Formats: sequence, C-alpha cells, structure tokens
Amino acid sequence: MKIIMLGAPGAGKGTRAAMIAEHYGIPHISTGDIFRANLKAGTALGLEAKKYMDAGELVPDDLTVKILLDRVSQDDCKEGYVLDGFPRTINQAEVLEEELEKLNDKIDFAIDVDVSDEVIEERMGGRRVCVKCSATFHIVHAPTKVEGVCDKCEGETILRADDAPETVRQRLKVYHEQTRPLIEFYKNHGILRMVSGSGSITDALAAVIEVLNQG
Repeated sequence: MKIIMLGAPGAGKGTRAAMIAEHYGIPHISTGDIFRANLKAGTALGLEAKKYMDAGELVPDDLTVKILLDRVSQDDCKEGYVLDGFPRTINQAEVLEEELEKLNDKIDFAIDVDVSDEVIEERMGGRRVCVKCSATFHIVHAPTKVEGVCDKCEGETILRADDAPETVRQRLKVYHEQTRPLIEFYKNHGILRMVSGSGSITDALAAVIEVLNQG
C-alpha cells in the first residue's frame, strides 16, 4: 500500500503518517529525513542536492524525485510506504507520477487530513516547546503545571518562531496557493481519501483505516 499524506501545516499529517506506517508495517518516509540521510552518507544524489542547498536554491523537483525513488526502491518498501511532505506542488506530483509509471508503479491513496485554518492557528499558536528538552505542551489542551516551566525538566517553555501567528498565517497562505491544489489533482485520479484532523489522536488511526478499507 503506497500512500501520500496531504494536509496543511499543523493538520497532524505527520502524526497520522507515523501511525499508519506502524499499523501496516511499512516505512514512514519524510523527504527531510531522506535529504539528511543522503547528505550524511555523502551519496552522489546527496552531493548533487548539496550544490543547490549551499547556493541557497531549492533542490529541483526531478532531483528530489530521484532521491525519493532511490529510497522507495529499498527492500523495506516492497509492501508499501507512507510519504510525508512530498509532493507539495502539482509539478512535483506530476514528476513523481511520471517516474513511477516508468517503473510500472503508482500511488494507491492520497489521504488529506482536513482541518480548518482557525483550528490550525489555535493549535499552533498555543503550542509551547521546552528550550532544554524539547518537550511539547499546549496552553489549552496540554498546559504545564506552572506557566512557562517544563513539567519534565523545569526548563523554560516558549512559543517557537514557526508557531507565531504571523508565521502560521504565511505558511497557510503558501499551502493554499501551492499545495492545496493537490487535493483536486488526486481527486481527479480517483485516489483521494478525506479524514478529519480535528478529532482526538486515539480516533485518528481508526478513521484512516476505515477510509482505506473502503478501497
């Protein structure tokens, strides 16, 4: 089963991707992790990508897809995988589709984790992270016992720059412009499945399994 996870930043697609991967016994593949692994190992693809990164440029879509295909060709992906963080644009989706077709392969499902912008802004704006141990809390849903103090190590908890309201709104703007069109793209391919990202995490896996079992 080969799955792409879609959703806005803060929708919870990474959490759901990890749960799906564990349930089905398939790898959870993040493009960020792949890049770091190739850079650390000094692979030919990693060194090629590094040239663009060192120049402050985006890695071209065709090279990103090459790095991705190299990962999914490994033995642990024979039964499938969950892609998290790619594709982000229609062009990336088209390049991925073309390269998979050359291998007589395809994506089985694209799962969109649907959450309103308002919920995402509240969710991310309320998140607090410990500067010492990186533990995560939420001022409404999972507050610390003492405001601003980590329950685990007593370090200071802060609002990360990525979670600041103006940053979240900008990230959502980019998502709606560049990534949200993928919903229609995969809907037209007949493989889109929708799940709510507003419910509890305990219900999240059951909701995904239900839509996947429907075929």
